[in-house]
Amino acid sequence: MSKALRTATALAAVAVLSAGLAACGGDSLEKSGGGGSSQAGGGKGSLTVGSAGFTESTVLAQLYSQLLTDAGYKTTIKTVDNRELYEPALEKGQIDVVPEYAATLAEFLNAKVNGKDAAPVASSDVDATVTALTELAGPLGLKVLPAGEAVDQNAFAVTKEFAEKNDLKTLSDLGKSKIKVKLAAGEECSIRPFCSPGLKKIYGIDVTSVDAKGVGTVQAKQAVKDGTDQLVLTTTTDATLDQFGLVLLEDDKGLQNADNLLPVVNAKEAGGADVAAALDKLTQVLTTADLAGLNKQVDSERKKPEDVAADYLKSKGLLKG
Repeated sequence: MSKALRTATALAAVAVLSAGLAACGGDSLEKSGGGGSSQAGGGKGSLTVGSAGFTESTVLAQLYSQLLTDAGYKTTIKTVDNRELYEPALEKGQIDVVPEYAATLAEFLNAKVNGKDAAPVASSDVDATVTALTELAGPLGLKVLPAGEAVDQNAFAVTKEFAEKNDLKTLSDLGKSKIKVKLAAGEECSIRPFCSPGLKKIYGIDVTSVDAKGVGTVQAKQAVKDGTDQLVLTTTTDATLDQFGLVLLEDDKGLQNADNLLPVVNAKEAGGADVAAALDKLTQVLTTADLAGLNKQVDSERKKPEDVAADYLKSKGLLKG
Protein backbone atom coordinates (compact mmCIF):
# COMPACT_ATOMS: atom_id res chain seq x y z
CA MET A 1 0.00 0.00 0.00
CA SER A 2 1.28 3.51 -0.75
CA LYS A 3 2.39 5.83 2.04
CA ALA A 4 -0.55 8.15 1.56
CA LEU A 5 -3.08 5.35 1.84
CA ARG A 6 -1.25 3.70 4.74
CA THR A 7 -1.23 6.98 6.61
CA ALA A 8 -4.89 7.73 5.92
CA THR A 9 -5.96 4.46 7.49
CA ALA A 10 -3.68 4.87 10.51
CA LEU A 11 -4.23 8.50 11.51
CA ALA A 12 -6.98 7.66 13.97
CA ALA A 13 -4.46 5.81 16.13
CA VAL A 14 -1.92 8.62 16.47
CA ALA A 15 -3.18 10.12 19.75
CA VAL A 16 -3.28 6.77 21.53
CA LEU A 17 0.11 5.68 20.24
CA SER A 18 1.72 9.00 21.03
CA ALA A 19 0.33 8.91 24.55
CA GLY A 20 1.71 5.40 24.96
CA LEU A 21 5.16 6.56 23.97
CA ALA A 22 4.95 9.49 26.37
CA ALA A 23 3.95 7.23 29.23
CA CYS A 24 6.55 4.54 28.59
CA GLY A 25 9.46 6.65 27.34
CA GLY A 26 12.24 4.82 25.52
CA ASP A 27 10.94 1.41 26.48
CA SER A 28 7.97 1.77 24.15
CA LEU A 29 10.23 2.54 21.21
CA GLU A 30 12.43 -0.44 21.90
CA LYS A 31 9.47 -2.79 22.09
CA SER A 32 7.95 -1.44 18.89
CA GLY A 33 11.10 -1.30 16.80
CA GLY A 34 11.89 -4.16 14.46
CA GLY A 35 15.63 -4.09 15.02
CA GLY A 36 18.72 -2.02 14.44
CA SER A 37 22.27 -1.90 13.14
CA SER A 38 25.18 0.37 13.92
CA GLN A 39 28.14 1.74 12.03
CA ALA A 40 31.36 3.06 13.49
CA GLY A 41 32.13 6.70 12.87
CA GLY A 42 34.41 9.50 13.99
CA GLY A 43 34.27 11.88 16.88
CA LYS A 44 31.29 14.10 16.09
CA GLY A 45 28.91 12.13 18.27
CA SER A 46 26.21 9.50 17.83
CA LEU A 47 23.03 9.68 15.76
CA THR A 48 20.11 7.28 15.42
CA VAL A 49 18.54 7.02 11.98
CA GLY A 50 14.92 5.87 11.88
CA SER A 51 13.57 3.42 9.33
CA ALA A 52 9.95 2.39 8.74
CA GLY A 53 9.00 -1.19 7.96
CA PHE A 54 9.27 -1.27 4.16
CA THR A 55 12.07 -1.69 1.63
CA GLU A 56 12.39 1.89 0.43
CA SER A 57 12.64 3.31 3.93
CA THR A 58 15.24 0.70 4.84
CA VAL A 59 17.39 1.62 1.84
CA LEU A 60 17.06 5.35 2.54
CA ALA A 61 18.04 4.83 6.18
CA GLN A 62 21.16 2.99 5.02
CA LEU A 63 22.01 5.81 2.63
CA TYR A 64 21.60 8.38 5.41
CA SER A 65 23.54 6.30 7.91
CA GLN A 66 26.50 5.73 5.61
CA LEU A 67 26.70 9.40 4.63
CA LEU A 68 26.61 10.48 8.27
CA THR A 69 29.23 7.91 9.20
CA ASP A 70 31.42 9.21 6.40
CA ALA A 71 30.92 12.72 7.82
CA GLY A 72 32.28 11.64 11.20
CA TYR A 73 29.27 10.44 13.19
CA LYS A 74 28.68 7.09 14.83
CA THR A 75 25.30 5.94 13.56
CA THR A 76 22.68 3.41 14.56
CA ILE A 77 19.66 2.46 12.47
CA LYS A 78 16.45 1.84 14.40
CA THR A 79 13.57 0.16 12.57
CA VAL A 80 10.17 1.26 13.86
CA ASP A 81 7.00 -0.10 12.32
CA ASN A 82 5.15 3.07 11.39
CA ARG A 83 4.98 6.87 11.51
CA GLU A 84 2.60 6.85 14.48
CA LEU A 85 5.49 5.45 16.53
CA TYR A 86 8.62 6.94 15.00
CA GLU A 87 7.42 10.55 14.71
CA PRO A 88 6.90 11.00 18.49
CA ALA A 89 10.28 9.30 19.00
CA LEU A 90 11.83 11.83 16.63
CA GLU A 91 10.33 14.67 18.65
CA LYS A 92 11.81 13.24 21.85
CA GLY A 93 15.27 12.67 20.38
CA GLN A 94 15.02 8.89 20.69
CA ILE A 95 15.52 8.99 16.92
CA ASP A 96 17.57 11.82 15.40
CA VAL A 97 17.05 11.53 11.64
CA VAL A 98 14.30 10.04 9.46
CA PRO A 99 13.85 9.87 5.66
CA GLU A 100 10.39 11.29 5.01
CA TYR A 101 7.85 12.23 2.34
CA ALA A 102 6.82 15.88 2.23
CA ALA A 103 3.07 15.70 1.61
CA THR A 104 2.37 12.63 3.72
CA LEU A 105 4.23 13.96 6.75
CA ALA A 106 2.66 17.41 6.31
CA GLU A 107 -0.84 15.93 6.48
CA PHE A 108 0.14 13.63 9.33
CA LEU A 109 1.34 16.58 11.42
CA ASN A 110 -1.61 18.68 10.27
CA ALA A 111 -4.02 16.10 11.67
CA LYS A 112 -1.96 15.75 14.83
CA VAL A 113 -1.77 19.50 15.50
CA ASN A 114 -5.06 20.74 14.05
CA GLY A 115 -7.31 17.69 14.22
CA LYS A 116 -8.27 14.99 11.75
CA ASP A 117 -10.80 17.26 10.05
CA ALA A 118 -8.31 20.08 9.42
CA ALA A 119 -8.19 21.59 5.93
CA PRO A 120 -5.41 19.98 3.83
CA VAL A 121 -2.06 21.75 3.72
CA ALA A 122 -0.32 19.56 1.14
CA SER A 123 -0.71 19.90 -2.62
CA SER A 124 1.07 19.03 -5.87
CA ASP A 125 3.24 22.15 -5.34
CA VAL A 126 6.39 20.87 -3.62
CA ASP A 127 7.57 24.28 -2.41
CA ALA A 128 4.21 25.16 -0.84
CA THR A 129 3.96 21.70 0.70
CA VAL A 130 7.44 21.85 2.24
CA THR A 131 6.70 25.34 3.58
CA ALA A 132 3.53 24.06 5.26
CA LEU A 133 5.42 21.06 6.64
CA THR A 134 8.18 23.28 8.01
CA GLU A 135 5.67 25.50 9.81
CA LEU A 136 4.02 22.49 11.44
CA ALA A 137 7.28 20.73 12.32
CA GLY A 138 9.13 23.64 13.92
CA PRO A 139 7.05 24.00 17.10
CA LEU A 140 7.38 20.22 17.62
CA GLY A 141 11.17 20.49 17.74
CA LEU A 142 11.67 19.11 14.24
CA LYS A 143 13.75 20.58 11.44
CA VAL A 144 12.81 19.91 7.81
CA LEU A 145 15.76 19.77 5.42
CA PRO A 146 15.43 20.57 1.69
CA ALA A 147 13.47 18.25 -0.59
CA GLY A 148 14.96 16.70 -3.68
CA GLU A 149 13.74 15.55 -7.07
CA ALA A 150 13.01 11.97 -5.99
CA VAL A 151 9.32 11.44 -5.30
CA ASP A 152 7.27 8.43 -4.25
CA GLN A 153 3.59 9.03 -4.85
CA ASN A 154 0.56 7.26 -6.22
CA ALA A 155 0.78 6.65 -9.96
CA PHE A 156 -1.25 4.90 -12.64
CA ALA A 157 0.04 2.50 -15.27
CA VAL A 158 -1.19 0.75 -18.42
CA THR A 159 0.45 -1.79 -20.70
CA LYS A 160 2.93 -0.49 -23.25
CA GLU A 161 0.77 -2.03 -25.96
CA PHE A 162 -2.36 -0.25 -24.69
CA ALA A 163 -0.46 3.07 -24.47
CA GLU A 164 0.95 2.78 -27.99
CA LYS A 165 -2.31 1.64 -29.53
CA ASN A 166 -4.22 4.59 -28.05
CA ASP A 167 -1.39 7.16 -28.15
CA LEU A 168 -1.35 7.61 -24.40
CA LYS A 169 1.43 9.37 -22.51
CA THR A 170 -0.52 11.26 -19.85
CA LEU A 171 -3.64 10.80 -17.76
CA SER A 172 -5.13 13.68 -19.75
CA ASP A 173 -4.64 11.59 -22.90
CA LEU A 174 -6.57 8.74 -21.32
CA GLY A 175 -9.39 11.07 -20.32
CA LYS A 176 -9.63 12.57 -23.81
CA SER A 177 -9.69 9.10 -25.38
CA LYS A 178 -13.06 8.33 -23.69
CA ILE A 179 -11.93 4.72 -23.29
CA LYS A 180 -13.73 2.87 -20.51
CA VAL A 181 -11.26 1.39 -18.03
CA LYS A 182 -11.43 -1.02 -15.16
CA LEU A 183 -8.97 0.02 -12.42
CA ALA A 184 -6.96 -2.48 -10.38
CA ALA A 185 -6.34 -0.90 -6.96
CA GLY A 186 -7.16 -1.13 -3.26
CA GLU A 187 -10.84 -1.26 -2.40
CA GLU A 188 -10.57 2.20 -0.77
CA CYS A 189 -9.73 3.64 -4.21
CA SER A 190 -13.42 4.07 -4.97
CA ILE A 191 -13.69 6.80 -2.31
CA ARG A 192 -10.18 8.27 -2.07
CA PRO A 193 -9.95 11.72 -3.74
CA PHE A 194 -6.53 10.90 -5.21
CA CYS A 195 -7.80 7.70 -6.82
CA SER A 196 -10.95 6.91 -8.81
CA PRO A 197 -12.92 10.07 -7.87
CA GLY A 198 -9.91 12.23 -8.77
CA LEU A 199 -9.37 10.46 -12.07
CA LYS A 200 -12.97 11.18 -13.00
CA LYS A 201 -13.08 14.75 -11.69
CA ILE A 202 -9.66 16.04 -12.80
CA TYR A 203 -9.10 14.01 -15.95
CA GLY A 204 -12.54 12.88 -17.05
CA ILE A 205 -11.40 9.27 -17.12
CA ASP A 206 -14.28 6.80 -17.43
CA VAL A 207 -13.50 4.37 -14.59
CA THR A 208 -16.24 1.77 -14.81
CA SER A 209 -15.23 -0.13 -11.67
CA VAL A 210 -12.44 -0.72 -9.16
CA ASP A 211 -11.02 -4.23 -9.08
CA ALA A 212 -9.90 -4.62 -5.45
CA LYS A 213 -6.53 -6.30 -5.93
CA GLY A 214 -4.41 -3.93 -3.83
CA VAL A 215 -2.00 -1.10 -4.58
CA GLY A 216 0.77 -2.19 -6.93
CA THR A 217 0.44 -5.85 -6.02
CA VAL A 218 1.50 -8.66 -8.34
CA GLN A 219 -2.16 -9.60 -8.75
CA ALA A 220 -3.14 -6.05 -9.72
CA LYS A 221 -0.38 -5.68 -12.29
CA GLN A 222 -1.02 -9.15 -13.68
CA ALA A 223 -4.69 -8.26 -14.18
CA VAL A 224 -3.68 -5.32 -16.38
CA LYS A 225 -1.08 -7.36 -18.21
CA ASP A 226 -3.72 -9.99 -18.97
CA GLY A 227 -6.27 -7.40 -20.09
CA THR A 228 -8.76 -8.14 -17.30
CA ASP A 229 -8.20 -4.54 -16.16
CA GLN A 230 -6.82 -1.63 -18.16
CA LEU A 231 -5.33 0.62 -15.46
CA VAL A 232 -3.46 -0.11 -12.22
CA LEU A 233 -2.75 2.04 -9.17
CA THR A 234 0.88 1.73 -8.13
CA THR A 235 3.67 4.14 -7.11
CA THR A 236 6.29 6.18 -8.95
CA THR A 237 9.07 4.04 -7.48
CA ASP A 238 7.54 0.68 -8.44
CA ALA A 239 10.56 -1.34 -9.52
CA THR A 240 8.73 -4.16 -11.31
CA LEU A 241 6.59 -2.40 -13.95
CA ASP A 242 8.81 -3.53 -16.81
CA GLN A 243 8.39 -7.17 -15.75
CA PHE A 244 4.67 -6.82 -16.51
CA GLY A 245 5.11 -4.71 -19.65
CA LEU A 246 3.62 -1.66 -17.95
CA VAL A 247 4.34 2.07 -18.24
CA LEU A 248 3.27 5.00 -16.08
CA LEU A 249 0.96 7.69 -17.45
CA GLU A 250 2.11 11.17 -16.45
CA ASP A 251 0.03 12.95 -13.80
CA ASP A 252 0.14 16.10 -15.94
CA LYS A 253 -2.52 18.04 -13.98
CA GLY A 254 -1.06 17.34 -10.55
CA LEU A 255 -3.70 15.10 -9.03
CA GLN A 256 -1.21 13.63 -6.56
CA ASN A 257 0.38 15.55 -3.71
CA ALA A 258 4.10 16.31 -3.70
CA ASP A 259 5.56 13.39 -1.77
CA ASN A 260 9.16 14.35 -2.49
CA LEU A 261 11.86 12.76 -0.36
CA LEU A 262 13.48 14.86 2.35
CA PRO A 263 15.29 14.34 5.65
CA VAL A 264 13.58 15.40 8.87
CA VAL A 265 15.71 15.71 12.00
CA ASN A 266 15.39 16.44 15.69
CA ALA A 267 16.39 20.10 15.71
CA LYS A 268 18.25 19.94 19.05
CA GLU A 269 20.15 16.72 18.46
CA ALA A 270 20.77 16.78 14.70
CA GLY A 271 19.93 20.27 13.51
CA GLY A 272 23.48 21.36 12.80
CA ALA A 273 25.03 22.35 9.48
CA ASP A 274 27.24 19.24 9.26
CA VAL A 275 24.27 16.87 9.31
CA ALA A 276 22.38 18.96 6.76
CA ALA A 277 25.40 19.12 4.45
CA ALA A 278 26.00 15.37 4.61
CA LEU A 279 22.40 14.48 3.80
CA ASP A 280 22.05 17.16 1.14
CA LYS A 281 24.73 15.39 -0.90
CA LEU A 282 22.20 12.60 -1.46
CA THR A 283 19.19 14.88 -1.86
CA GLN A 284 20.92 16.71 -4.70
CA VAL A 285 21.52 13.59 -6.82
CA LEU A 286 18.81 11.02 -5.95
CA THR A 287 16.11 10.71 -8.62
CA THR A 288 12.82 8.82 -8.70
CA ALA A 289 14.33 6.38 -11.21
CA ASP A 290 17.34 5.85 -8.94
CA LEU A 291 15.03 5.06 -6.02
CA ALA A 292 13.05 2.57 -8.08
CA GLY A 293 16.30 0.91 -9.11
CA LEU A 294 17.50 0.65 -5.51
CA ASN A 295 14.18 -0.90 -4.47
CA LYS A 296 14.46 -3.39 -7.30
CA GLN A 297 17.90 -4.52 -6.23
CA VAL A 298 16.58 -5.37 -2.78
CA ASP A 299 13.15 -6.77 -3.67
CA SER A 300 13.88 -8.55 -6.95
CA GLU A 301 17.60 -9.23 -6.88
CA ARG A 302 17.69 -10.01 -3.14
CA LYS A 303 20.68 -7.81 -2.40
CA LYS A 304 21.28 -6.48 1.10
CA PRO A 305 20.08 -2.89 1.64
CA GLU A 306 23.43 -1.87 3.14
CA ASP A 307 25.30 -3.15 0.08
CA VAL A 308 22.88 -1.50 -2.34
CA ALA A 309 23.26 1.80 -0.49
CA ALA A 310 27.05 1.60 -0.40
CA ASP A 311 27.32 0.80 -4.11
CA TYR A 312 25.05 3.71 -5.01
CA LEU A 313 26.90 6.24 -2.86
CA LYS A 314 30.24 5.10 -4.27
CA SER A 315 28.93 5.27 -7.85
CA LYS A 316 27.92 8.89 -7.25
CA GLY A 317 31.22 9.77 -5.58
CA LEU A 318 29.48 10.71 -2.33
CA LEU A 319 31.77 8.85 0.08
CA LYS A 320 35.22 10.07 0.98
CA GLY A 321 36.40 6.62 1.97
